[in-house]
Amino acid sequence: MSDEPHTPTQTPVRTTPRPAAPPEARTGEPAATGRAAAAPRTPSGVWLRRLLVVGLVLAALNLRPAITSLGALLEEVRTGLHMSGGVAGLLTSVPPLCFAVFGVAAPRLARRFGPAAVVCAGMAAIAAGVLVRPFAGGTPGFLAASALALMGIALSNVLMPVIVKRYFPDRVGTMTGLYSMALALGTSLAAAATVPLTAALGGGWQTGLAVWAALAALAVLPWIPVVRDHRATAHPAVPGHAPATAATTPPAPASPTAPRDASAGAPAVPATAPAAPAGPRMARSRTAWALACFFGLQATGAYITMGWLPQIFRDAGVPAGTAGVLLAVTMVMGVPLAFVIPRVAGRMRHQGPIVIALGLSGLAGYAGLLTAPAAGAWLWAVLLGVSNCAFPLALTMIGMRARTGTGVVRLSAFAQCAGYLLSVPGPILVGALYQHSGGWTAPLALMAGLMVPQMAAGVLAGRDRTVEDGN
Repeated sequence: MSDEPHTPTQTPVRTTPRPAAPPEARTGEPAATGRAAAAPRTPSGVWLRRLLVVGLVLAALNLRPAITSLGALLEEVRTGLHMSGGVAGLLTSVPPLCFAVFGVAAPRLARRFGPAAVVCAGMAAIAAGVLVRPFAGGTPGFLAASALALMGIALSNVLMPVIVKRYFPDRVGTMTGLYSMALALGTSLAAAATVPLTAALGGGWQTGLAVWAALAALAVLPWIPVVRDHRATAHPAVPGHAPATAATTPPAPASPTAPRDASAGAPAVPATAPAAPAGPRMARSRTAWALACFFGLQATGAYITMGWLPQIFRDAGVPAGTAGVLLAVTMVMGVPLAFVIPRVAGRMRHQGPIVIALGLSGLAGYAGLLTAPAAGAWLWAVLLGVSNCAFPLALTMIGMRARTGTGVVRLSAFAQCAGYLLSVPGPILVGALYQHSGGWTAPLALMAGLMVPQMAAGVLAGRDRTVEDGN
């Protein structure tokens, strides 16, 4: 009813009934846009949420097979394409370079088309690139097709935390652990199965690499209905206003007591607001730079491991099939730990102790590869696998170091793009050192030395601070 005073003779004023409070205002759940808000409340919404879980898992399974399958067959690819050690090092640096270059475009594409549509297109790009690259003919064609697949991986890498934050704001840790676990499973599966699959399919490395396109094609399917649902429900209620995306703060009823967005930690923007406020400036944040350095240094170690670890074992006298399984052991360590580490880290105010533990594990693994690569191969593979779990820790810290949805998008894009760019020289340098020294002493010393700044950057990034506070 109206709060304005009136005289007894005044005609009662007809007021427009106040709309019922939205579910998020009544229950305290986070505000969301379109079908995402109704997802837990309707049968079709429940079905959509389940489909999103399937899509996230299948997408995560495809974020590394294009890389680890190549690592398992790197010697055969080098021979078939007549690559030198330096060119092979460049090949192992293409993934982080593509992640840095194409990841920058992810927030803009998500604003225009929606994050689900971009991930769907990313899965299609992975399928096409993985299928074409073994038969492209020559090193340039191989690199170009690899770049297409890696573009899809880069876009999905950046948007995975965004989709989790948007559609599962009350289960960020659980869903991050789930897709991180699926990512590790896909990584280890490709590392372990590529050599046996190659032998079973006739022994050609081209077929052994191309077979992983089928998994990426399968991952496209669950995202198609998600994209259609998003398009069907993305029309704004107020004419002239663009539909919200993961890169913007979801609209809320225009009310002085607008509900707080629990997924973002800040008041939701009224529907009549002309524009969302600008997000934090990442380039001026010490926390963002520390997180980018930590992300980049852990990515350096991860891509050196994925690209060169089988070759290290093979040069030590380990059979090719066993070397692939050892890489799989390294990767499969991320399956349980990728689920546990985000949950543990989320309960800690400072994630520095986890950073130190993972770094010391990596130092021990590299030391073992220097002193007894074949004798203790299984132990070194396990230790390096534990060390590589800095990746899910970095993803978890991205969500913890920002309070708002806009901050998470910006921090995810900044940390991953800057971090991957920082990681580009590492695999190239390892390849060059391997070619010129004829052994692995110098490359392994470099890899061990990089663990020290990784731990330092991780301790700084793990402090209980947020980018919105200017830290």
